[in-house]
Amino acid sequence: MKALQLKPTIYTFDTFAEFARDFNLGPHDLVVTNQWLWDPFVAPLDCGAHVIYEEKYGAGEPSDLMVDAIRADAAAFDYDRIVALGGGTIMDICKLLALKAPERTCQLFTGEATPVKQKELVCVPTTCGTGSEVTNVSVMALPELGTKKGLATDANFADAAAVIPEVMLSLPPRVFATSSIDALVHATESYLSPKASPFTRMYSVHAIDLILDGYLHMAAHDMSTEARNERMADFALAATAAGIAFGNAGCGAVHALSYALGGVFHVPHGESNYQLFTAVFKRYVEKDPQGAIAQLNALLAGKLGCAEAEVYDQLDALLNRLVAKKRLREYGMTEVQIEEFTDMTIANQQRLLANEYTELTRDDIRGIYRSVW
Repeated sequence: MKALQLKPTIYTFDTFAEFARDFNLGPHDLVVTNQWLWDPFVAPLDCGAHVIYEEKYGAGEPSDLMVDAIRADAAAFDYDRIVALGGGTIMDICKLLALKAPERTCQLFTGEATPVKQKELVCVPTTCGTGSEVTNVSVMALPELGTKKGLATDANFADAAAVIPEVMLSLPPRVFATSSIDALVHATESYLSPKASPFTRMYSVHAIDLILDGYLHMAAHDMSTEARNERMADFALAATAAGIAFGNAGCGAVHALSYALGGVFHVPHGESNYQLFTAVFKRYVEKDPQGAIAQLNALLAGKLGCAEAEVYDQLDALLNRLVAKKRLREYGMTEVQIEEFTDMTIANQQRLLANEYTELTRDDIRGIYRSVW
C-alpha cells in the first residue's frame, strides 16, 4: 500500500512581499485572485504581473463555466506561470487553468478530455481550510449535470505552495469559521479512511490538535478576532497538514453528502461540510463503534475535556460558538429532496464513498439527511 506522497514543494513566509521577492513575481506571471487581495498585497509591489479577478465571473462555488470564461480572457496575456492567490475556489480554478485547454472544461470531469499539465502553478492559500494547495483534486459545480464532482489527477498538483499567515489575518469571521471547520473535517475524515496510513494519521492528528487548541484558545477569549489571529499561523499550518492527510488518504461520507447541498443551493464548500459533519460521525459510531473511530473519539474527548460518548455534542457546542449550524431546510431544501439528495450522492460520489469509515447504506444516507433536515 502506498503510505504517503508529498507534492508540491511547500514554502512558508511571514509576508506576501517576501514570497513575491523569492519567487520573482513579475510580467511572466498571471495572478488569479480577488481585488480585495490584489490591492493590499500585490498592487503595492508594482511587479508587472497580469491579474484576473475571480469575482467578475460569478459568486459562490466554482463551476466549469467559470473556468471556461476565465480561460478565454487569460488568452489575452503572455504568461508561463499561474499564481493562485485565494481560497479553495481560486485554487481549484487555477488547477484546471494550468492544464491543456479542452474544448469545454466539463469534458475533464466526464472523461472526454485527458488532463495534461501545461503551465507552472503556484498556490498561495488565503483561507485556513481547503488544503487545496497540496492536493491533486479540483472540485467544480457542473450545471449541465446538476451536481458537483471532483477531478483527482496528478496533473492537478501545484508545483509550489506558499503558506503565508499574513494574508489570512483579515478573514471575515464566518469565512474563517467555515474554512477552518473544513480543515477539521479533512483531518478527521482522513484519519478514519481505509486508505489511511501511520504517516497520514500523523498529519491528521497534528491538524486536529492545532485546530482544537486554537478554537479552545478563542473560546477562552470570547471568540475574539485578536485571539484568533494569535493562532493564525497554527490554523494555516493545520489546513496544509490536513490537506496532506486527505490528499493521500481521501475524504469520505461528509464530503460525499455535502456535495448535493453545495451543488443545488450553492452553499460554500466548508459550510456545507459543517452541516453534515457530526451527523455522519454519529452514524459511524452507531454502526461500528470499535476501531479507528474509537481512537479518534478518545483523541477528541481528551482535547474537549469530556466523556467519549459526549464528543460530538460537545464538538457541536464548540463549533456553534464559531458559527451557528443551520437545518438543511433553511437553505430551501424540501422534504422531497431528501430522497433526491440521497440518489444524487449514491450516483455521483462513489469516489468519496469509497473512503467512508464503514459502509453507509441508502437508508443510512437518507437517515443522515433527514436528521439534519
